[in-house]
Amino acid sequence: MKLTEQQQAILDGKSGETLAKVMETLVRYGELFGAEEMVEITSDYNHLVTSFGLKALAPVYGLLQQLIDANEPSKQKFSADPRPLDPKVPSSFLQDFVFKNFMYSKQDEYEKQLQKLGLMNDDAFTCTCYMNEVGNTPKKGDILSWSESSAVVYANSVLGARCNRNSGIIDIMGSVCGFVPKFGFLTDEGRKAKWIVEIKTTKKPEAQLLGSAVGMKVMEDVPYVVGLDKWLDGTLDDNAKTYLKDFGAATASNGAVGLYHIEGITPEAVEQGRALIAEGAQTYVIDDAELQRVYDSYPVIWKNKDAKPKLCFMGCPHMSLEQLKSWTKKIDAGLKENGQTKVQIPTVFTASPGVIKKFEECEEAALLKKSGVILSYICPLMYMNNPLSEKIPVITSSNKLRTYTSARYYTDAEILDQLVKGGK
Repeated sequence: MKLTEQQQAILDGKSGETLAKVMETLVRYGELFGAEEMVEITSDYNHLVTSFGLKALAPVYGLLQQLIDANEPSKQKFSADPRPLDPKVPSSFLQDFVFKNFMYSKQDEYEKQLQKLGLMNDDAFTCTCYMNEVGNTPKKGDILSWSESSAVVYANSVLGARCNRNSGIIDIMGSVCGFVPKFGFLTDEGRKAKWIVEIKTTKKPEAQLLGSAVGMKVMEDVPYVVGLDKWLDGTLDDNAKTYLKDFGAATASNGAVGLYHIEGITPEAVEQGRALIAEGAQTYVIDDAELQRVYDSYPVIWKNKDAKPKLCFMGCPHMSLEQLKSWTKKIDAGLKENGQTKVQIPTVFTASPGVIKKFEECEEAALLKKSGVILSYICPLMYMNNPLSEKIPVITSSNKLRTYTSARYYTDAEILDQLVKGGK
């Protein structure tokens, strides 16, 4: 790898032993992927995937302490993924015991480390850091050092920033050093599409279901999606961004997609069109039957497949302000139609602290509280990682949560039906 004079000096230890180790790690990481140079991070903020104080992450805490002791904080302020616990979310005494004593016992100490290293603020815990209410929205062309898969795919695709699917700790190393290796999505060639995905459905496809289909088909490759623009009204407005947030999270978790292009919608597709498609690209056609096939393929891993749902999680990734408002209205209308006053299944809506504060200023907030829905900043995935949580029949419309946990997937319409009428 060719390094600049400044980068070589860091590697040689001119800025201290700790920073030299960080640079060496990044150089080795880049060389594994064929990077020939390092490039400067240009975004205003970073985002970290590791937000949870797992007892098993002792080596991570030791590494971060070395950075703190050497006075090498992040060169950018950063946000982090959601907190793993919230007392508002229903849990049993035994679940709480496992959470606090065997899983996230280091949470308070870890958050103190993050604050010393450059955490944006105490509310900067969310997987949707790019939302206006959070304040970590990269600009088109910005070079990032992020690692949260759903945030990376959104930044690359919807915002036109440039970031690889890094791992935890690599994210903060890039930010501490100020450089990342140039390969993959940081290059023009790496952003070319190897798949053309043709949408031929008779109605607007469910974002999470469509993303799942695309992710499982193209895996880590870049898809160029044709025919979705008509269902998004041909514009990248707040509704389209919310849709693509959920679509992208499913492509990234059900596959390993880090970038997609939506013809006529996403920035690079608008600017470059089909010039983004690589020679020899394969084609994948998605119609109603294909989406049904994908839906039917999901396994139900509950011990009792016919169990009545005991909990519903919505918001993985975190819900947008628009989603909170629209879901509140749908639930309110559904309850009234069915002669109910409260949701029939304990339900948790999750969103970033910033979005929650904004929502609480809206008239819909009182309606949601009246319906019995709990509004939380929690990470549903971290909640479900508790072995005792796995035994609970949980439903969700998040394909990410379905993929990584025992939660059972239903479409938005099916979820709403169960919430206002009762579980199946």
